[in-house]
Amino acid sequence: MPSDAVLYQAAALCLTYPGDDFRARLPLLREAAPQLREFVDHAAVTPAQDLAAHYVQVFDFGNRHSLYLSSWQDGDTRRGTSLVRFQDVYRAAGLEFTGEELPDFLPSVLEFAARTGDLGLLTEHRDALEQLRSRLTGFGTPYATVLDAVCATLPIAGTRL
Repeated sequence: MPSDAVLYQAAALCLTYPGDDFRARLPLLREAAPQLREFVDHAAVTPAQDLAAHYVQVFDFGNRHSLYLSSWQDGDTRRGTSLVRFQDVYRAAGLEFTGEELPDFLPSVLEFAARTGDLGLLTEHRDALEQLRSRLTGFGTPYATVLDAVCATLPIAGTRL
């Protein structure tokens, strides 16, 4: 398991819709992943309804900030083969993808990395993560700090693990 497994799991929680139990997890996230403190502190002082509305504004309106990694490379209409590949990687690790989201959903990929130590999908989609990070930064959302922390753990493009 990578030394960053806790960070990946915490980042996955930060990048999912902030539902009813999200606020209860914030103290644990703050303690477990100090790299995410800026986002966690923001989330702790933002009213739940405002935080949820901001999530929808950032991630649900258009594809400019897509959390679906294959959409960055394939677009929305040619993702079938990529999605099958994500499922094949999960199966090869002994996991069956059963989430409500598609298998290329960044929080799912982060959870996979946390559970298995396999960073292959993250490093393979490093360019997409960097594009997303850049766009989130330009948009001025605290979610950018979550991507900052994740990207800081990955090898530079073109290097091997």
